[in-house]
Amino acid sequence: MDNLLSPFSAQTHLHDGKIHIILAASGSVATIKLPNIAKALGRHHNVSIRIIVTKSAERFLREQSLEQPSLEALRIVPGVEAIYRDEDEWVYPWTRGDPILHIELRKWAHLLLVAPLSANTMAKMTMGMADNLLLSVIRAWDTTGTVDSTFKRRKPLIFVAPAMNTAMWNHPITGRQIEILEEDWGVNNKGKDGWVSVLRPMEKSLACGDIGNGAMMDWEAIVRIVEQYIGVQPQGGISVSG
Repeated sequence: MDNLLSPFSAQTHLHDGKIHIILAASGSVATIKLPNIAKALGRHHNVSIRIIVTKSAERFLREQSLEQPSLEALRIVPGVEAIYRDEDEWVYPWTRGDPILHIELRKWAHLLLVAPLSANTMAKMTMGMADNLLLSVIRAWDTTGTVDSTFKRRKPLIFVAPAMNTAMWNHPITGRQIEILEEDWGVNNKGKDGWVSVLRPMEKSLACGDIGNGAMMDWEAIVRIVEQYIGVQPQGGISVSG
């Protein structure tokens, strides 16, 4: 675990031999699956995880139930090195030359997984807004792969798992935003220079009671996709509570 009394610096971790994953959640009820994802990925001894939560996401992890532990409880999950909230960005009085958290996290990360990606955060992401810690990391991402190329062997990707009500998913603006993420910024775009991978939602009975598309992709499927990308063997029986 980091010494929380001093600012985080990516430099001290660049040669630790581990795969660095930023696991983030924005304001969707699917945030309750974040502990499952953290536990599953943290079982790999060579994986290091740093968690970012938005203010809205944090509301879903306040020990309301067994599947909704407190954020602080996640600090003891193997592989989890730190948990960040918006207020951690400028918690230290900054002077010239000091580390800036969203830049240091960008430098540190080999990939960013946003699961869930809420409708609000997706809208802000596609507009380039950076009004919280998570969006600042996304806005500062090395989209060309050239800024951090001296210490990273390949351009890091951002995996996003949208999660929202069916009516929100079906809204025409959502289609335009997905087009930006998949066709303009996507790893499968024609130019082959993308940096975003969209893990499309699935159809099911939603927490709000509606039935339809918009539910976050099954968390175990998300874990398998990330495992494949980072080149680790899937763990057998990854199911945990929830």
